[in-house]
Amino acid sequence: MRRTLYLISSLLTALLARASTIDRVDPPSWWVGFEAPTVELLVHGDGVGHLHPAVQYPGVSIRESYSLPNPNYLSITLEIAKDTAPGDVPIDFALNGTTVTHLSYHLDQRKPASRDRHGFDAHDTVYLIMPDRFANGSRTNDAAPGTRDHVNRADPDARHGGDLKGIEDHLDFLQDMGYTQLWLTPVLESDMPDGSYHGYATTDHYKIDPRFGSNEDYRALSQAAQQHGIGVIEDVVLNHIGLDHWWMKDLPDPDWLSNKGKMIPTNHWHKTQIDIHAAPSDRQQFIDGWFAPSMPDLHPSSPSLGNYLVENAIWWIEYAGLSGLRIDTYPYTDKYYTAEYCRRILAEYPHLNIVGEEAPGRSDPVIISYWQSGRTNRDGYVSTLPTLMDFPLRDAMLSALTHHGSGDGGLRDIYEMLADDVVYADPARLLVLGDNHDTDRLYKLLNHNDSAYRMAMAFIATVRGIPQITYGSEFAWSNEKVGDGYKRLDFPGGFSDDRANAFDGKSIDRRSQETMAYLRSLFRWRRTSKAAQEGTFLHYAPANEVYVYFRTADAEQVMVVLNNNDRATTLPLARFRDTLGARTSAKNALTHEAIVLGETLQLPAKSALILELHP
Repeated sequence: MRRTLYLISSLLTALLARASTIDRVDPPSWWVGFEAPTVELLVHGDGVGHLHPAVQYPGVSIRESYSLPNPNYLSITLEIAKDTAPGDVPIDFALNGTTVTHLSYHLDQRKPASRDRHGFDAHDTVYLIMPDRFANGSRTNDAAPGTRDHVNRADPDARHGGDLKGIEDHLDFLQDMGYTQLWLTPVLESDMPDGSYHGYATTDHYKIDPRFGSNEDYRALSQAAQQHGIGVIEDVVLNHIGLDHWWMKDLPDPDWLSNKGKMIPTNHWHKTQIDIHAAPSDRQQFIDGWFAPSMPDLHPSSPSLGNYLVENAIWWIEYAGLSGLRIDTYPYTDKYYTAEYCRRILAEYPHLNIVGEEAPGRSDPVIISYWQSGRTNRDGYVSTLPTLMDFPLRDAMLSALTHHGSGDGGLRDIYEMLADDVVYADPARLLVLGDNHDTDRLYKLLNHNDSAYRMAMAFIATVRGIPQITYGSEFAWSNEKVGDGYKRLDFPGGFSDDRANAFDGKSIDRRSQETMAYLRSLFRWRRTSKAAQEGTFLHYAPANEVYVYFRTADAEQVMVVLNNNDRATTLPLARFRDTLGARTSAKNALTHEAIVLGETLQLPAKSALILELHP
């Protein structure tokens, strides 16, 4: 009987050994020199969960290993001493004491200045690009082998062929416009049957979508951008993945998906996360509910998944030399997890920045302020997220610049929203915007009013915070049809069969040329203005639809005057003498025209005036 059991055991061992193959390890490599001395490897292959790993490499040991509920996965936590020499770490895998397979895991050395890299802040202008719609630099990847949803520019919701090479080809243009940071909508593989051009349905966390390029192309773009004085911000999705993610073909753990993989829709009640009276079930449905059946909701409170997502962000920051992260649908993920996520990343990169998207659908700074680090919340929640998108100020700006008639409203909306800065821990770290890839274009929202559009851009460039504009803003782009695809039109000149070329500005109409010249002057000036970047903000309550504010940094001072009237207006200056002091002259920051600061100032109709004040 014992001999029979021995033969059966030996046969099973032999079969498992033959079946136990390793086909993937995430992260695919790591570095020596991080503050956290460990990395958790997710090893995938038939039956690898039955194997026992061993390492023999100076400075590297296995702190923990365990099989996930799916035996085709094995988790291995490597501990890496700070003095470990970079190289290939051999990991052997044994079954019943017999080595059956092995892998070589590469450790690299972090660059000396990696930890101290500077992220984006109020010194920057962030430029949002949807790569598929910006420029097609290589036709060879339009139909990458093995992918679906190929190029069809006639369909607004299909792929159009833009790629990373197209962005790299136009870095001179971006630098010339005064942009200093690029926020690219997600570029990781999103291999879904259709509508995947936007990238928000990830199917592989460690692979650039081949229709955009390769991992090496992404790193090359980041390096080339840095040579132009431009950083790259990664768009991260923690809340969900695409239904065709490689995990979904062989799920590591049912607990990696909310509701154990059952599609229950989110209730979209943002305020449940800050409401001290909210029913627990409402709170839970908000974060555990799915956006759509095609986008399974993640449950990163599961430790192995949570660690996977943190290490994924660190891997891309280190590999590609990124300057920051933008986190999509930030409040939809468990808030205690996201706090830990940001904490761990900032522990490795203390000067990096992370911006979270919280778009609650109403102008409520209380909601936004709850998520910013440094604020004391009544429920005891401690956030570690430095920056949020300032949707409340955006809404106030739109309301003000489209206001007609007397009574409440108009520039008072901006003033009162900025007065609400009292609820923020650090309003200077908010991201100020007029539109993005999810909204109608700013020019449309301002009813195609060129003067109001320039006022909005001047405001975005000079108010406290970090300005963000969207590709196509250079020529006051508008979307006239309904649908996401029409908000995400192709940049003229980025595609070989385009009739117009906005990159050289020669074949676009005069209005577009003038708008582009204005924005170029505005954001190039901002790049040199210490007052606009980091100056204290002081404003006066609007009177007669004229709003005045000052930015002051040491001896440098800027005065901004917004005239929201449809007629030229005379502004008495006596009210502002407590800030102006004895100054009698200034310079128009954009035209360099000398301005006399006498008793009054003449303001053109519907205009923004930016004055550099002379000492």
